[in-house]
Amino acid sequence: MSVILAYKNFAANRNISHIGLGVAAINTAKVLRRAAVQTDVWPIISATDLRQRLRAAPAAHVIISAPWIPALEMHSLSNEFPNTQFTVNCHSNVGFLQADRNGIRLVREMMEMELATANVHLGGNSRRFCDWIRSAFGAPCAYLPNLYWLESDPLPQRPFCAGTLRIGIFGATRPLKNLMSAAGAALEIARDLRAPLELWLSAGRTEGGGDSILSAVKEMLGGLPGVNLVLNGWQTWPNFRKTIAHMHLLLQPSYTESFNMVTADGVAEGVPSVVSNAIDWAPNDWKANVDDVLDIARVGRRLLLDSRAPLDGLSALKAYVADGLKCYQQFFATIR
Repeated sequence: MSVILAYKNFAANRNISHIGLGVAAINTAKVLRRAAVQTDVWPIISATDLRQRLRAAPAAHVIISAPWIPALEMHSLSNEFPNTQFTVNCHSNVGFLQADRNGIRLVREMMEMELATANVHLGGNSRRFCDWIRSAFGAPCAYLPNLYWLESDPLPQRPFCAGTLRIGIFGATRPLKNLMSAAGAALEIARDLRAPLELWLSAGRTEGGGDSILSAVKEMLGGLPGVNLVLNGWQTWPNFRKTIAHMHLLLQPSYTESFNMVTADGVAEGVPSVVSNAIDWAPNDWKANVDDVLDIARVGRRLLLDSRAPLDGLSALKAYVADGLKCYQQFFATIR
């Protein structure tokens, strides 16, 4: 059995992408390969690109990351490759889809197509999303989560004790990431610890009002003594991992998520994260009230001083990946 993980290569660089879908795909592929599932990752730019590659190298399963291929094209692929099972895997929970009208339209069309064909399926990388599809529409939805490859157990970072406090708030700058609350919490943590603050933010990818968010953060922090805002340009994933390893703490109190690669990157580098309940796989004591900046700060202070926090995160991520792998194996055994 051969499996293809196909994602839209927005960068249009063949076999290379620095975007989240590509990073998620290669991590998932590595975990599946370790479990003896022949898996390849294809960055594609269109349905035509996918069709040409399948003609050259047929596959039993094609899992398409995110709903972006038009329904007519999916139907054409279904007809041309009747022995291939196509699954459109939604990359977001329900809340995030408010920013993607086309995506939610395609999700509905995939539900209809699953009923009308033998080899097109809808999936989601969030169990909550899949449960909602089943309950709200009475339609099937396979749970195919992001898997994360851990090449080895990380060396946990030492608890913060003195010096400049480095806190990272990474990811695309968009409203649902709750960056303003995270930045406010970082400021409170540094003041409470009487420590100079380096606050690291991702730069170069503002979406849906992201410019206003970044401007508001600058207004809040500008001119404060001992506070340095570092705008970290969009990086390749290996270099980003090095940046993560440089942090003492990550803040990811998102309003909605389906996985959150940044938190997993932190686990892989021994750095804990303050998260929201949306990142359900993380340890419960990493979670804070997303609309309570002081609660985000309280959880952050505790994680900074807890030497076991990185190990707790590692255990949680391993358990999540093991469960996710079983879901893929069950799906492949059922859908033939």
